[in-house]
Amino acid sequence: MSDSFRLSEEQELFRDTVRRLAEERIAPRAAEIDETDEFPWDIHALLAQNELMGVGYPEEFGGSGGPIEFAIMVEEIARVSASASLIPLVSRLGAIPLFIAGSDAQRKEILTAVVRGERQMAYALTEPEAGSDAAAMRTRGARDEGGWALSGTKRFISNAGIADTYTLFAVTDPEGKRGRNISAFIVRSGEPGFSLGRTEHKMGIRGGPTREVILDGYHASADDLIGKENEGFTYAMRTLDFSRPTVAAQALGIAQGAFDFALQYSRERKQFNQPIAEFQGIQFMFADMAMQIEAARLLVYKAATMVAAKDPSVSYWAAIAKCYASDTAMSVTTDAVQILGGYGYVKEYPVERMMRDAKITQIYEGTNQIQRFVIGRQLTRSGRPR
Repeated sequence: MSDSFRLSEEQELFRDTVRRLAEERIAPRAAEIDETDEFPWDIHALLAQNELMGVGYPEEFGGSGGPIEFAIMVEEIARVSASASLIPLVSRLGAIPLFIAGSDAQRKEILTAVVRGERQMAYALTEPEAGSDAAAMRTRGARDEGGWALSGTKRFISNAGIADTYTLFAVTDPEGKRGRNISAFIVRSGEPGFSLGRTEHKMGIRGGPTREVILDGYHASADDLIGKENEGFTYAMRTLDFSRPTVAAQALGIAQGAFDFALQYSRERKQFNQPIAEFQGIQFMFADMAMQIEAARLLVYKAATMVAAKDPSVSYWAAIAKCYASDTAMSVTTDAVQILGGYGYVKEYPVERMMRDAKITQIYEGTNQIQRFVIGRQLTRSGRPR
């Protein structure tokens, strides 16, 4: 991506390819996924067959492309189905700690299988009493023979029950400094001490399972420790810096999808003997929506560029992109429902689903209040990054 924030010819070709696949194969399933709230295994297989589960992964493990290409893909899938976009998004979220600090053996074992579609991952950080304040987690890791005994409950874990491999964080030094006493582990479902708790019945992103993960004396071998002991919280925060631009891309896709549908509808829907698109009030709404979407797109790809460059200011740009794009998604989808009027409020049309899906983007991967805190702290302590 150049400094002018124009995608290269290859990246635009990739966008066209993903868009065509999304419109032809994913869009027809979107309403059913939302209605049944069942994980779309067929869509996961479709993405794997088209080598899209490997986008954003290192080439040595069968992957291709980088953060920008991954953002393009998520945006285009979310444009027709936010739930489907979670399939690559959540697995990569779980994989990022391995990018950051995983051993060669861990990466080879797990990343290769994810790219092939043989495994799915999840990221287990949040707990019932530790949401925005993740360092307050209570899950414990105590040394035992040959490794660690892990016990605790994680809540709101995306992909739980679908994933077979989890990146999980636990306090391994209860007397240590807060945030400097947490380690990261690879946890495998099906092992003794691993179980699933309550299933959350959500407003949106239905079909993307969200459940509790419960560990009760789960044994993690020494080889399942990711990186260094007691440095897991650092990996967790860096992971969110790298993944927030992707959530921003998801939000951008939701907004663009709602905009596209509402615009087409306004050209066809007639009132007072003319298309409602001809009314100035509607045109002003579309103008505002378009400005927000275009600004969000620039921020999303700016943040993805910062991730690709491993720029030290990535936290700032990731927070701005995630906050602005998700606020845009909520605003644009709300306006899209308004433009469709009564039809916008019924499930026959997709904008009500998109409005429900948009809301979560303001909440997960750090609420937008947390994003504003990150941005404000950077500005008041160090000034705007350059």
